[in-house]
Amino acid sequence: MDFVHAESALIPDGWRRDVRIAIAGGSIAAIETGVAPRAGDDRHAILVPALANLHSHAFQRAMAGLAETRGAGADTFWTWRETMYRLALTMNPDDVEAVAAQLYVEMLEAGFAAVAEFHYLHHAPDGAAYADPAEMAGRIVGAARETGIGLTLLPVFYAHAGFGGQPPKPEQRLFVTGVGSYARLFEACERLVGGMRAESVGVAPHSLRAATPAELADVVALAAERPIHIHAAEQISEVEDCVASLGQRPIRWLLDHAGVDRRWCLVHATHMDPSEARDLAASGAVAGLCPITEANLGDGVFRAREYLEAGGRYGVGSDSNVSIGAADELRQLEYSQRLAQTSRNVLAQPGGSTGRALFDAALAGGWQALGRRSGILAVGASADLLTLAADHPMLAGKSGDALLDAWIFGAGNALVDCVWSGGRKVAQGGRHGSRERIAARFAATMRRLCAAR
Repeated sequence: MDFVHAESALIPDGWRRDVRIAIAGGSIAAIETGVAPRAGDDRHAILVPALANLHSHAFQRAMAGLAETRGAGADTFWTWRETMYRLALTMNPDDVEAVAAQLYVEMLEAGFAAVAEFHYLHHAPDGAAYADPAEMAGRIVGAARETGIGLTLLPVFYAHAGFGGQPPKPEQRLFVTGVGSYARLFEACERLVGGMRAESVGVAPHSLRAATPAELADVVALAAERPIHIHAAEQISEVEDCVASLGQRPIRWLLDHAGVDRRWCLVHATHMDPSEARDLAASGAVAGLCPITEANLGDGVFRAREYLEAGGRYGVGSDSNVSIGAADELRQLEYSQRLAQTSRNVLAQPGGSTGRALFDAALAGGWQALGRRSGILAVGASADLLTLAADHPMLAGKSGDALLDAWIFGAGNALVDCVWSGGRKVAQGGRHGSRERIAARFAATMRRLCAAR
């Protein structure tokens, strides 16, 4: 059994002094407050639960910085997507594993202890199936195990280029599955993570444009009580096309026809109307917000105020992985609301800390979306922990919720000190133990991929 002692820690009933946590089998076995450290304790000044990253496309970390040149016309999500396809078509399994490992190191160093990997690279660059249907998924699992990050693996069902069952485009050949081949892929992914405490699997119908209603029902049936993640209402044109094809906006259609409940994570949910915001909140599902990617792609601004007033749940993810930072995602979320509302401290309650409000919501929603009991310092919860660097000048003179405000709005990744994922200490002094080796492999991979563009 390992013991961690913190001078100050955020437990479910608030900030407490002199907190001692026992860790056994990857979970929190006991918590004491108001006690002195003992010999052998791992001693820290500031301890909080670590966050979960609820939406990632790992391979896209290789694309960061490669889509920031303006084209001949207006650049949009759809023009960005063509660049993404070109990159994906150059990547083999070794490349995917190298890029994912680099990304997961960066996530851990930024304060994310686990990730929901929305994984849709299934085939070889020529579109041929691998002998093992989970060859590429296995590389994601390998990267997670190498780095120590917790993983909810979400193999993606992607069958069509658009609403109405449009045939897939040639450049989508890496993604495409049918219902039968997807079921086999899902079973293979279950075998990959079977029995591993910090790993799980869920289903991910890509979107209503990539899965017909009948296919969506078949994919969702595989989930049972596991997580279900889907892209929804990210783009205005997507909403318009959904209305033309299915007679309803995407979030409304899902709410009315798909049995949305707390298993579900609707990723982005950017373009909701007020009734959709209210009813999505009532469903118990999580809105999967990816503020940095949504800003990078020019998606729009999430309807946060109405959603939160209705009791809605949300978490954050890094999606395209153009930039990695748990605090950065939360800051971007709040700042987007300030710009839209021409106001300050939009997502806090009157008199409350904005950093604390963002942190609490992202903890609860993120871990719910991953299907794991974590995000709290409580007996029985997974030991996913984060310490802040108390010697950083940004924290001088601060305590309680002001520490979170300083992390999110003042210093970001520079304040992350140590991170535990499932009871395993994977980062110390803001650095992952395998950082240099994994970075060298990533750099070699990037040189080859850039040369192939």
